[in-house]
Amino acid sequence: MPYPYNRLDAAGIEYIKSVTSPDRVAVGCDILPEYSHDEMPEYGVFPPDLYVEALNTGEVSAVMKYGYENNIPVVVRGAGSGLAGGATCKYAGILLSVVKMNRIYPVDRKNQTVTCEPGALLLDVQAAAAAEGLFYPPDPGEKTATIGGNVITNAGGMKAVRYGLTRDFVRCIQAVLPDGSVVEFSSNVVKNTTGYDVKDLVVGSEGTLCILTRVTLKLLPAPKFTCTLVMPFPDLEACADMVPKVLDLPFTPTAIEFLERELLEIVERTLNKPFPVPGGGAVLIVMYDASGREELETACDLACEAALEYGAIDCMIADTPERIASVWSVRGAILEGMKADSVGQEECDVVVPRSAIAEYVKAAKKIALAHGIRVQPCGHAGDGNIHTELLRDPGMSDEAWKSATHASLTELYALSKRLGGQLSGEHGIGNGRLEFLEPFLGERMIRLYKAIKLAFDEKLVLNPGKIVEFNTHN
Repeated sequence: MPYPYNRLDAAGIEYIKSVTSPDRVAVGCDILPEYSHDEMPEYGVFPPDLYVEALNTGEVSAVMKYGYENNIPVVVRGAGSGLAGGATCKYAGILLSVVKMNRIYPVDRKNQTVTCEPGALLLDVQAAAAAEGLFYPPDPGEKTATIGGNVITNAGGMKAVRYGLTRDFVRCIQAVLPDGSVVEFSSNVVKNTTGYDVKDLVVGSEGTLCILTRVTLKLLPAPKFTCTLVMPFPDLEACADMVPKVLDLPFTPTAIEFLERELLEIVERTLNKPFPVPGGGAVLIVMYDASGREELETACDLACEAALEYGAIDCMIADTPERIASVWSVRGAILEGMKADSVGQEECDVVVPRSAIAEYVKAAKKIALAHGIRVQPCGHAGDGNIHTELLRDPGMSDEAWKSATHASLTELYALSKRLGGQLSGEHGIGNGRLEFLEPFLGERMIRLYKAIKLAFDEKLVLNPGKIVEFNTHN
């Protein structure tokens, strides 16, 4: 244990009920099992002592202040859709849910922003923007994730190539600090060079520095036209070589994805979702958005010409909602297909320079196979974020799977570092990748991380044991 935490007693339980409501508090065995883990129970199952749903900033502040003053850990949870074991009570204590803080305020058309509470779902925020003819571009795969979870993990997604990450759309944040104080990071302005940019530090901090209670997000005019191109290539190398050529064209793509044919066949076999373009050992999927039809057609024509010139077998243009959906529905089913095709999964979510995609994928396959594991890499070719899915086949023992995945991950992260990449592209560190962070970053950087954590949370009561781990000698 990193700090001599106290356990919540009967008086503490009654206090939490008094500052929230008894009907929104559960204790002990009354807490649903799903609240002991996120979407990756492999990264730890940790039952909280108490589960409470907050309705407003005042309740969040009161609960956090109590935890701070009484040395009781507090962990914040949204939809629980994380993939790093981040929103779990590693040292018991209080699990504070913000899912009922889900208000979306009217869109501010003059400033082209929308303000919402952390429990608002991504799909609802996107819908609110669309109803006003505006567009919230960050588009992670899990649309039912909360916007607070997206912000606090700096969620990415396929459209990051053109539009950037969640961080690029956060104007300002209201948050509760570990001592219960309520603070504002920045304000609804386009420019801000006032002091340290703490707002951008908080975005992506995985719930270890503060609790987000309200956020204002930048919106853009909605693109009027969109199309998707599918370019089958003979092999992955040719597919990856096409990425910089697409990015050299005059029009910036919205998304660039790569998928090997073997993975497409898994989705078709297990989920009965055929990919609409046959042939090729790998395919590149390129999306374009545009404000005018002529612009869109020009972008598509140039990309298709370049693809055919550089070895594509074909270039299919999906320019109707039905055709577009036929492509992206298969891409969206990749994880489900891999789950159906294996009895266990582990993911290595790295990001490498785009020029190193093919080298990483080839080496990753050799590494996993050497440890007796099947591997299926796929990902966002436009930004080098590769999801290296390690798949467990029937008959592999728990001990063999654990040993093989650990050895594979150690080598895969080292490979990413050697190629100039990073440990995580979009899923974060949480608890699942904690042991790999210091070897990847080095001791000096970890000391800096710990100093930042202590500046916000000197008592280590907010989501302890995530990103950085302390012990009694620190």
